[in-house]
Amino acid sequence: MTTAHDALHAPAHDHAHEEHHVSFVQRWFYATNHKDIGTLYLWFAFSMFITGGIMALCIRAELFQPGLQFWQPDFFNQLTTLHGVIMVFGAIMPAFTGLANWMLPLMIGAPDMAFARMNNWSFWLLPPAAALLLISFFVPGGAAAGGWTLYPPLSIQAGMGMDLAIFAIHLLGLSSIMGSINIVTTVLNMRAPGMTMLKMPLFGWTMLITAYLLIAVAPVLAGAVTMLLTDRHFDTHFFKAIGGGDPVLFQHIFWFFGHPEVYIMALPAFGIVSQIIPTFARKPLFGYVSMVYATCSIAILSFMVWGHHMFAVGMPASTQLFFMFLTMLIAVPTGVKVFNWIATMWQGSMTFETPMLFSIGFVCLFTIGGFSGLILAIAPVDTQMQDTYYVVAHFHYVLVAGALFTLFAATYYWLPKWTGNMYHEGRGQFHFWWSMVWFNVTFFPMHFLGLAGMPRRIPDYALQFTDFNAIASIGAFCFGLGQIFFLFNVIHTIRGGVGKAPAKPWEGANTLEWEVPSPAPHHTWETPPSLEMVEKGLKAQGLLGDHHE
Repeated sequence: MTTAHDALHAPAHDHAHEEHHVSFVQRWFYATNHKDIGTLYLWFAFSMFITGGIMALCIRAELFQPGLQFWQPDFFNQLTTLHGVIMVFGAIMPAFTGLANWMLPLMIGAPDMAFARMNNWSFWLLPPAAALLLISFFVPGGAAAGGWTLYPPLSIQAGMGMDLAIFAIHLLGLSSIMGSINIVTTVLNMRAPGMTMLKMPLFGWTMLITAYLLIAVAPVLAGAVTMLLTDRHFDTHFFKAIGGGDPVLFQHIFWFFGHPEVYIMALPAFGIVSQIIPTFARKPLFGYVSMVYATCSIAILSFMVWGHHMFAVGMPASTQLFFMFLTMLIAVPTGVKVFNWIATMWQGSMTFETPMLFSIGFVCLFTIGGFSGLILAIAPVDTQMQDTYYVVAHFHYVLVAGALFTLFAATYYWLPKWTGNMYHEGRGQFHFWWSMVWFNVTFFPMHFLGLAGMPRRIPDYALQFTDFNAIASIGAFCFGLGQIFFLFNVIHTIRGGVGKAPAKPWEGANTLEWEVPSPAPHHTWETPPSLEMVEKGLKAQGLLGDHHE
């Protein structure tokens, strides 16, 4: 560290001492510091991940063998619905927002998020939303049971649990929009001197595009569920066929939100991997500019492909062809990304610490999920596969391997920066291999179940599906068990881990967050990083050249 750099951090240390004078309630309930809010987001997301995971295990327990063992069909439907809603809106999306809150200001050299007070508000909308969802199990009629897609007429006929789910989605959407406005404003206005848009870390780019996507589509979902609410209670007939409404209209509106939503959960994952692979390959990211354009292309195309979710609903052949070819087109920018990650690793001085293992695991499994998605994009095939376990296998390969594995990678990667301590590498690697094996044992057999025709969202099934279901259930329980090990490793690290972490624990890491001490002081970059410091990092990342201007 240079003398100038020490001077830069002097005010930060002063503020670090200040934080000791605030009470627990003041620090966490009135939090305006991006790091504290990021921590809140991450713990909330993890608690929701455990909650949704327990629901998944309840589902798999019932499906271990044919017949009804534990749950009645109605409660089974409530479990599948709430599992989906909680994992998507309660676990994955808040986890990425938490990472953005923690890391974005550090990575772009900003002192905090642009609207600190709004940042606090956008977090504190989440716990009431989660409470509404969980309380809904105990109201008359039980929780929402129409699937996470909330399709009418089931969602119109359901009890008051559906109303609670709709209000929860309103709150979650509001939180997402406020969080997104904060990310867009921060990235566009608060970057360090010398860091132009095309020199920003790729994680910044993917969070920026994700935030734009959310601002565009979250109001669409809010509109759809509000129309559902008025259909239920105010005698409107948007989706009621009996009054001239159209249930299929809901599907169009829902999937206009729903398909970009898939990329809202995938793009931040792409950004994380694009930070980690160059670090452990000790090479600059291959094709940085093409990665940025691929991210933008995926975002734009994601608005145009919602119809592929509805091939089986009925639409003209020409429209099916339109959606089919556009859906297949998304494979091109996604392929560019996979190619660039592999090219980054090519002839690199690779080491395989836990974050790198999870990142490589992500690339392999996400590619399998991508290919199975490409197959589902073909209209005649999709008509056969729709609502079978093949679809369940496909989106779990995309979302568990895509979102969850990268979240694990990010946690191990930045844990030394967050806690100031090093995690236990052996336990981290064990967590990876355990998760990798049991993830595949859980979800790969579901491809065969789907190809054989087993429908999803059912508590009972024909005898010929027994073996693969038993294997999948055993895999799910073992996968779940491994996550307790992850929690243990994280808590062990917070309590001291295997020793103090240096400011830059990874040799190949060159972004700005590694220039501040570990753990990151409560306040950082109150004085923007110097141009020399920014340029040194950009040069190491291979971003300092005329072709990037």
